[in-house]
Amino acid sequence: MKLLGAYLRQRRRGLLACLLFFAFFAVSFALWHLPLEAVLYPAGLCLLVGLPLLGADLARVKRRHLLLERMETMTAAMIGELPAPEGIEEADCQAIIQALQREVTELEARTNSRFQDMLDYFTVWVHQIKTPIASMHLTLQNEDSPSSRKLSRELGRVEQYVEMVLAFLRLDAPSNDYVFRLCSVDAVIRQALAKSAGEFIDRHLTLDFRPTEQTVITDEKWLSFVVEQVLSNALKYTREGGISIFLEAPKTLCIRDTGMGIAPEDLPRVFEKGYTGQNGRVDRRASGLGLWLCRQICRNLGMEISITSRVGEGTCVRLNLEQRALRPE
Repeated sequence: MKLLGAYLRQRRRGLLACLLFFAFFAVSFALWHLPLEAVLYPAGLCLLVGLPLLGADLARVKRRHLLLERMETMTAAMIGELPAPEGIEEADCQAIIQALQREVTELEARTNSRFQDMLDYFTVWVHQIKTPIASMHLTLQNEDSPSSRKLSRELGRVEQYVEMVLAFLRLDAPSNDYVFRLCSVDAVIRQALAKSAGEFIDRHLTLDFRPTEQTVITDEKWLSFVVEQVLSNALKYTREGGISIFLEAPKTLCIRDTGMGIAPEDLPRVFEKGYTGQNGRVDRRASGLGLWLCRQICRNLGMEISITSRVGEGTCVRLNLEQRALRPE
């Protein structure tokens, strides 16, 4: 009925013109005192012939409407599949659409080219800056003093921020470097703990690591990034006590700290891009990107990440290692 109403509104001028013509004939015959049957008879014949034609036209309009409705979700590259225009106005509209499509295609090509140039630059920059970072690590290893340990810890944070830049750029890149293979969860955790060992020692924080003895099909590099980011957050907001890492049934990796916790009003938004909450006001170094990146990466890995927390008691981050059907490459 909605389509019929729209169709009648679209054809209202033609229908009104026909009614006016019949009215003119009827008035003319009445003025000349001619029998009105001479008007009604041809009017009935016109109506008898016109209704099927009107129905056929309505069916044609309905077919085109359904076709265009299905094409609403098409990409710009599919503009050529538009039906042949019927009339000058449709031809003009399609010409405008095709011009806009060419402009969008050119804009996308320029944007992709600029993004790829930026990605290539930062990829080279990350690999170049790793050389002086590694050199400084080697220099600091030859010293054992509170200041050298502090510098080594801060240098580790710099290295982590560099990796975050690269992860941020590669996350939505047209081509990614995910390689899914059988991976030991414990090896990933130990690698992350090795990078943070100095901070545990200097700050006298306890570590309770219970091996999970789990293997998953995943990308080891990206999973390592997630674990290191979660562990870094736990260390950042834990002043005393320590961190526990254990497996929760059936296949959920838990990283729990005894830090300041997260306010209840902030908890639903911790995975939002750029959101820092109350803890971000305390620690102005927070960017609000770490957990957002973790969630995006976990989705790409077929995993789930969640957080529970209480202010003053600590936070627990859970990584559900159950995955979609994946095969090692």
